[in-house]
Amino acid sequence: MTQNKTYRPNSKDEKVIKIFTELGMPRNIAKTLMYISNVEECRSAEIERQANLRQPEVSVAMQELQKRGWIKKRDLKKKGKGRPVHIYKLNQPINQIVKKFEQEKLKEIEHVRNDLTALKSLIDTIQK
Repeated sequence: MTQNKTYRPNSKDEKVIKIFTELGMPRNIAKTLMYISNVEECRSAEIERQANLRQPEVSVAMQELQKRGWIKKRDLKKKGKGRPVHIYKLNQPINQIVKKFEQEKLKEIEHVRNDLTALKSLIDTIQK
């Protein structure tokens, strides 16, 4: 079942969220990731309340985190009808997620360097 731990981002969590967003991660994804990393498992409604996000923001974040393979989802069996309830948890430790994020960013930097080199080369040929 889900963990009923109350989570409020502390100053370190806020700094992590700020750095993630400065590095290009949407804030809703950064906040969702930090929330999930601080609890054993949770429902999306818990993320909404505890991370102060709206349902669509959490939904988009969960889709992106699943696409990246950073979280896993399981269905909670419940009686009767109604919407299914999903339980989420990290698929790997947060430090491994940060390592993968770092690798993505380093590839982006290399791509920008290559583009700048190509641009300089093209400009040099035009000016000659």
